[in-house]
Amino acid sequence: MSVLTNPSLLLLRNSEKLVGKSILVVNFVQDGFLAELKKRNPESKITAFSYNHANGEFAKNTPGVDVCVNHCISGNDFDLVILYYPKSKPEVLMALDNIRAVITADAELLVVGENKSGVKSIEKQLTDKANFSNKIDSAKHCVLYSFAELKQLSQFNISDYHKPFTVSVADSEFTAISIPGVFNHGNLDVGTKILLENAPFIKQGTVLDFGCGAGLIATYLGLQNPALSFVCSDVSALAIYATTQTLKLNNIKGEALLSDGLTNITGKFDLIISNPPFHTGIATDYTVAETFLANAKQHLTKAGKLNIVANSFLKYPPILEAQFDNYQTVFKNNKFAVYSS
Repeated sequence: MSVLTNPSLLLLRNSEKLVGKSILVVNFVQDGFLAELKKRNPESKITAFSYNHANGEFAKNTPGVDVCVNHCISGNDFDLVILYYPKSKPEVLMALDNIRAVITADAELLVVGENKSGVKSIEKQLTDKANFSNKIDSAKHCVLYSFAELKQLSQFNISDYHKPFTVSVADSEFTAISIPGVFNHGNLDVGTKILLENAPFIKQGTVLDFGCGAGLIATYLGLQNPALSFVCSDVSALAIYATTQTLKLNNIKGEALLSDGLTNITGKFDLIISNPPFHTGIATDYTVAETFLANAKQHLTKAGKLNIVANSFLKYPPILEAQFDNYQTVFKNNKFAVYSS
């Protein structure tokens, strides 16, 4: 059995609550919980939903569990929903609305999370959306809540959550679309701004925007040079959806692909450009960025370039040195550095 995280252990400690005909698990984590849930409900239909492609890949071989990675949850027959509380508050509120559109009238909602995730605000967030709430258990710095008599929604439209915003950078201005759960929701973050201010000009070819968020990098470069075409990749289905909306709005030639790192990326690019993710959860984690840098070279054409922005304190120079014959520090201040190779 896979090691279980604390939220999953707390759920399994209350296994008498984990019973339903059609069970939906939202924002599940990479552990053995889904297999344990199936053991306790051998006859039930179990659907595991995530916005995160890496979590989906992890869970897809769990026997008897349907795994779905998308920007919204579909269905209408769930009588038990288990929600692992996400760390983004706007994402929680959107997910709760989506859940209320896919449940039966008598459905129960269980919400579990670590104290530091902000899970304790769930009672307030559901005050006017559920008639019955109960804090069932707490242990290992986690809390488990139960909600019943939820107010159903007849439908869920993700377009209701579109947040259009104006991006102004280096003499260019355009409108982008974000949705909750996307990196730096509704704003141009400082790192990406610095990256774009120091972006190389390439005449033609294909560009990979790695970790695309709301598609700001591809859109900026595409407006500068309409001859370029883009592949935008991200591990988040919410980001892929937002990027698709932003590209469409600005008539940029490109496609958005779900990928955990570079695993689903094929072919070679004239430019790979990224503000690579280095946070996973609450601790600093470089593994995604390190793996990306280690494998980027094989996706570059002969004259292809790699451009990234990173926090100055991150130890990327030795990694770049190991992977590329030479690289330049194009820009550096006390917070950010832009590297090119």
